Amino acid sequence: MRLHSTAPLSATGARLHRIFALIRLPYEYLVLYAGLLLFTVSFFLLSTVATLCYPLLPRGFGARLGRYTIMLMFRAYLAVLKSTGLFKFDLDALDVLRAEGALIIAPNHPSLLDAVLVGSRLPRIVCIMKAGIQDNPILGGGSRLADYIRDDLPKNMIRRATDTLRSGNQLLMFPEGTRTMPHTRCHFKGGYALIAKTAGVPVQTVIIETNSMFLGKHWPLLKKPAFPVIFTARLGRRFEVSGDVKSAVADMERYHCDMLASAAGLRADAQD
Repeated sequence: MRLHSTAPLSATGARLHRIFALIRLPYEYLVLYAGLLLFTVSFFLLSTVATLCYPLLPRGFGARLGRYTIMLMFRAYLAVLKSTGLFKFDLDALDVLRAEGALIIAPNHPSLLDAVLVGSRLPRIVCIMKAGIQDNPILGGGSRLADYIRDDLPKNMIRRATDTLRSGNQLLMFPEGTRTMPHTRCHFKGGYALIAKTAGVPVQTVIIETNSMFLGKHWPLLKKPAFPVIFTARLGRRFEVSGDVKSAVADMERYHCDMLASAAGLRADAQD
């Protein structure tokens, strides 16, 4: 019986692997830069149109239209990223919140994409934004039409946030106040809990997990990550804030830290 050598097949496989690697690298850079350009152009156009519509539309209708349009644009943007094969998103758990009433949605904050992830699934989301973002020509017009809230005057911010919750909307707030580095302890600010107590609404925690530091704190905007980049969102515990605000914040901070540590441990076990 005559045996055939596998060497030619191995050599062919190695050549194909090298060719694939040569093609994949420029493709990854193309997706990265084209994705950033798509986001910039899309939301600049939205901002321009929203700025023109803002003085013409009734406030209530304009805000609902702005929020729904932003949700659709976020969803379309993530769909484009997913279609490249370099990004994976599992956000279905958020969909059950669409039928919920007023509440504060409080995720952890590993990436610049977090607001896009949550906002892509929920049409009644109101964001609290840094004042500089609302003055940004790319995002400012759309955020004003959607009646997002500036964070520059604390008393005004709390009053407006309370009013929007009492109107039945859902408020997106990141308790940490900024993007956080992995493997660092959570440090929650208390504004979201104070708003929850004042408005009489619960706080729904959301755990965002990712396999990458892409667009995290100190990540250069044009730096290419190792692909694929995976984001998963799941619902955590729901808290009522009726007593001492500091105690409620401490409880939620501890819960978030424990959940993130548990998720990190599970990922480590899966990789072993």
